[in-house]
Amino acid sequence: MTALEQVIEARSGRLGARLSRLASSIEPLVLQEEGSLVRMVGIKLEAVGCQAPIGSRCRIITDEGATIEAEVVGFSDGSLFLMPEGNLRGVKLGARVVPLQTGGVVAVDELMLGRVVDGAGNPIDGRGPIGALHHVPLKGDSINPLDRRPITEPLDVGVRAINALLTLGKGQRVGLFAGSGVGKSTLLGMMTRHTEADVIVVALVGERGREVREFVDDILGADGLARAIVVATPADDSPLMRIHGAWRATAIAEFFSNRGKRVLLLMDSLTRVAQAQREIGLAVGEPPVSKGYPPSVFSELPALVERAGNSVNGSITAVYTVLVEGGDFDDPVSDASRAILDGHIVLSREVADSGLFPAIDIDSSVSRLMTSIVDEEQLGSARELKALYATYQQNRDLINIGAYQPGTDDSIDRAIAAAPRIREFIAQHENRKVDTAESCAALATLFEMQRAPLPVTDQ
Repeated sequence: MTALEQVIEARSGRLGARLSRLASSIEPLVLQEEGSLVRMVGIKLEAVGCQAPIGSRCRIITDEGATIEAEVVGFSDGSLFLMPEGNLRGVKLGARVVPLQTGGVVAVDELMLGRVVDGAGNPIDGRGPIGALHHVPLKGDSINPLDRRPITEPLDVGVRAINALLTLGKGQRVGLFAGSGVGKSTLLGMMTRHTEADVIVVALVGERGREVREFVDDILGADGLARAIVVATPADDSPLMRIHGAWRATAIAEFFSNRGKRVLLLMDSLTRVAQAQREIGLAVGEPPVSKGYPPSVFSELPALVERAGNSVNGSITAVYTVLVEGGDFDDPVSDASRAILDGHIVLSREVADSGLFPAIDIDSSVSRLMTSIVDEEQLGSARELKALYATYQQNRDLINIGAYQPGTDDSIDRAIAAAPRIREFIAQHENRKVDTAESCAALATLFEMQRAPLPVTDQ
């Protein structure tokens, strides 16, 4: 090989190495896939020309430059089914649809304490933006059953009837079953202000806009809001936004629980979440299987509820309200909720009409974990009180019309004597806190009076 050939070969090697380094430093150009809207039926949008997985998000761009985010909820024959998160004003046929690379995430931080946000995480309390530093998945995984710590500690909620008769445990999930206008929101406010918890997350799903302001200002109050985070998605929000409000509140609760906090999650209401999922399911073509509810409703509810409970580090004690329309406790949502929750507290319209608040029907309510977190004395007293209450309720009509003669039945006589004391025991002003020790002491005092001999009745 001649000297010239050697020089050419050396220079060619150096040039090849430089080209390789340059090629490796150049990032490949990724063309962003873009589609267009071809159909809108009700609240369902159809897009073609782009692909995205279920649960991902797309941005819809109008001619005026406005953007609306939507979630992919289904697909068929090359079309994506989208559910919008906001108002569709300005959207028309052929609007651009751009799939987003990021999935649903929740920005969360301790700076959120005392704030009110919507289902998308935007502050709506007029106090400026929230500089959240952490992000967690909107729809995370449920707790591994083998990683759940057992529920062994009672939770003081500050309500005498619940502390003594329906004791809740840290990490328990309970349903608050009630119709409209029987004090459901007031009881939630009491629990928010009085419960021994580090962080309280409140999800107001599908409520009237007026009630959101009333709950924050009047029921929750400044003291309750100081350690709470409120996620509000009123009834005029889109179905997807209402569902995201429930998932966002749960994700926020998980964030604090994973950091060793005791979290109380209050969701009002689980029924509105089911109704929002029904709107979405029917819009994408799911068949109604039970009183108009499609199958996705009965898979969505357990997925949401199972994210609460005791984890390795902290706990999420969850209270979900369930609307009982017309006193029907066997409608599909109520029935499904009772099956997946660890107990239920029933608020009775009949009790509320009698002037007793909180209007807890102790005969129909139960805490499934009470037997493992209280002592035998409290458990026996609670069962005896509920038996007296049930006896009185079963014979109330006879007693009220004077058909029952005192002295006929000792158990009924004792139930009649105990009735006013039981009402006094349950009654509690919304601004007064009664801790667990005081609740158990009041229960013991009630039974000391109740076990006294009955007065002799002339026959």
